[in-house]
Amino acid sequence: MRILASLAGLLLLAGTASAQSLTAFPPALAIRGADDAPQLLVTAKVTNRELDATGQAKYAVADAKVCRVDENGRVFPLANGTTEITATANGQSVKVPVTVSSMETPRPINFNNQVEPILTKMSCNSGGCHGKIQGQNGFRLSLLGFDPELDYTTLLKEGRGRRLMPSSPDASLFLTKATGQVPHGGGKKIEPGSEEYKVLRRWIATGMPYGEPTDPAITKLTVHPASRVIDRQSRQQLAVHAHYSDGSVEDVTRRTQFESNETEVAVVDGTGLVRTLSMTGQAAVMVRFSGQVTVFRGIVPQPGPKEPFAFRPKTVVDEFTAKKWRELGLVPSDEATDEAFLRRAYLDITGTLPDVAAVTAFLADKSADKRDKLIDRLVETPEYAYYFANKWADVLRVKRKNQAGRATGTFAFHDWIRGAMAADLPYDQFAREIICANGDELKSPPTVWYKEVTTPENFVDDLSQVFLGQRLACANCHHHPYEKWTQDDYWGLAAFFGRVGKKPIASPGQPNNNQDRRQLIYVKSTGSVTNKRLNKTAPLKPLDADPMEVDGADDPRQKLADWMADPKNPFFAKAVANRYWAHFFGRGIVDPLDDMRVTNPPSNPELLDALAKSLLDDKFSLKALVKTICKSRTYALSAVPNDFNKADKQSFARYYPKRLNAEVVFDAVCQVTNSPSQFGGLPTDKNAPQRAIMLPDESFTSYFLDVFGRPQRISACECERVNEASLAMTLHMLNSQEVQDKISRAAGRADKLAKDPRPDAEKVTELFLAALGKPPTADQLQMATTHLEKYAKDKKQGYENLVWALLNTKAFLFNQ
Repeated sequence: MRILASLAGLLLLAGTASAQSLTAFPPALAIRGADDAPQLLVTAKVTNRELDATGQAKYAVADAKVCRVDENGRVFPLANGTTEITATANGQSVKVPVTVSSMETPRPINFNNQVEPILTKMSCNSGGCHGKIQGQNGFRLSLLGFDPELDYTTLLKEGRGRRLMPSSPDASLFLTKATGQVPHGGGKKIEPGSEEYKVLRRWIATGMPYGEPTDPAITKLTVHPASRVIDRQSRQQLAVHAHYSDGSVEDVTRRTQFESNETEVAVVDGTGLVRTLSMTGQAAVMVRFSGQVTVFRGIVPQPGPKEPFAFRPKTVVDEFTAKKWRELGLVPSDEATDEAFLRRAYLDITGTLPDVAAVTAFLADKSADKRDKLIDRLVETPEYAYYFANKWADVLRVKRKNQAGRATGTFAFHDWIRGAMAADLPYDQFAREIICANGDELKSPPTVWYKEVTTPENFVDDLSQVFLGQRLACANCHHHPYEKWTQDDYWGLAAFFGRVGKKPIASPGQPNNNQDRRQLIYVKSTGSVTNKRLNKTAPLKPLDADPMEVDGADDPRQKLADWMADPKNPFFAKAVANRYWAHFFGRGIVDPLDDMRVTNPPSNPELLDALAKSLLDDKFSLKALVKTICKSRTYALSAVPNDFNKADKQSFARYYPKRLNAEVVFDAVCQVTNSPSQFGGLPTDKNAPQRAIMLPDESFTSYFLDVFGRPQRISACECERVNEASLAMTLHMLNSQEVQDKISRAAGRADKLAKDPRPDAEKVTELFLAALGKPPTADQLQMATTHLEKYAKDKKQGYENLVWALLNTKAFLFNQ
């Protein structure tokens, strides 16, 4: 693969205009000691592009006794002195001065700075090896080296000290296992004589020093370049530098761990060489070293000249999606038809199919702004409030657990959420009333949240994931492996929960089980949370903010809510903007939608920033956010791809079809078959039939909903809902008695159509409008009427067959 990438790079440089210039990074090298072998990057500037020429350049050293350069641009010191490296590519050259010192005095080894990163690079302390909580084969390390003191003690003192032998370093079990000289469950990790081996051996030979308290500590990690436009089937070498507390900077490229988040777009190897594949898109490469993380962003455009396209922005969304398409050389799909847009908007905003009258009226409307008016109308419907209440109830864990005593609370909380959606309660106030809830469920329904969020750990995990878009759960026990968050950050957030008090309320008819009974939430005058890492009281400290002080009479949670709603907060508005974008487009700008971290950057940062700003400008109105998204031309694009965007999965150059979720499919089946649903425990009203999107909690029995992926609300993650197709789901639609009973119900749609005296062609058209939101094509109409002719003596059976066929089409089960 490396040979192919190099050839591609040579062809690229040769096939374009001659390089205007070459630049090198770093522009000068100061090498200290034999272990210091930095990565040199050579970049060719061609027209308005920068191309990596590191692997294609030829290197010459003025004084070959001082250093040498390999074919990949890595510089190895040989002796003290000064010299100059000349890199030449495509007729251009660049000179890099080099100074080599301290070759005779190896630098002292610091365990945390030099040994621990090697264990991480070799995956010894990964979760699948010795880094898991119980260790592996009697040997445990801290996950990803976030507790170096523990690892140091484990290596030196456990196993009766047999792992390390300073008197005979090469015989140390630590090295013989890693090199495969003795059996090792993890296989061979390093080669004898390799750079990693030499560092580990020297550490053992010098008495396994841990390091001095005055030794410099890493403060920052940088990668060069931070981002780059790279053509398909091309390459980009990275250089990683660790910045230390004493001001020194060290090249740590070969000791760094790399990981691509989009391996269909680009892959990366252990040397920091990024290779792009045959797909247009963007890839973020995680760069991790000694507890620090950063990210490289690779942008891979469509090959060939960029195809111009006309796209007039309509909302703030369009300005930034179009900018990204032009950057990637993508061309957006055409605008969706009125039929497709109507059905899409109804399903996305209300979770409901448009009825025949709505489809007919919309198609007949010739006004230019009818789509905008449709959006305005849909967000004011009761169905919008129910549908989004269901969405929020999932992540807020409105959950009865089949315990009758909890029904009052879950019903009340769901109704409160539904009312908030209907009244467009500002999102900052919505979050505040949940987080800072006091009282009992009858007077303050959001207190029901505290029946599931019962510990400081629950509080941090749910609050961060739902309202901040951060998955902090792993920082409970160790430093976050993909982020900067530490255990101190975790417990600082938990501290806001330390004074929340709970007590059950006794009332007639209530069960004795405290979990089932009503409970009172109140704020105590004292209380704290212990930081488990330090075994000390954790200060009140939001993420990336200074510690806070709160008087005994105040509620610490109010301070937290103030911080969250602050316009300068980098998490709150972006998290909900990304959550809503994912709802409408099937994928977040950051994906997964609640995993917003530096190593999982947004596919379109400017778009996410613009949506967050729009939300702030609209005073946290969620209805305004829905309108901003749904009135955009981007949302109105067709799901039919073109030659330029058919492989696009990140940039929203077309609408991505998505399977209807469980409640929406169930309601759609009931609507098309004209068979109202019945759920035990809910009132029956012929004028307002029960709907699955209206269910207040998860305890209503329905095999249909379960097989289609209804979540049990065990966690605060939207990933709990399953929207992928499954064999069980398919068989249920094809063969289940439940679906068949709805299709064949007396007075159902098939029965009524069979008795209707109108021509079959007219009735078939109505059926297509009801199920798919569009009339049949000429061929479909011909096939349907021909089929009905075969059932002249049993029209009901003929129409049942047609309904069954439509319910099992992708056009019905997917929103397109």
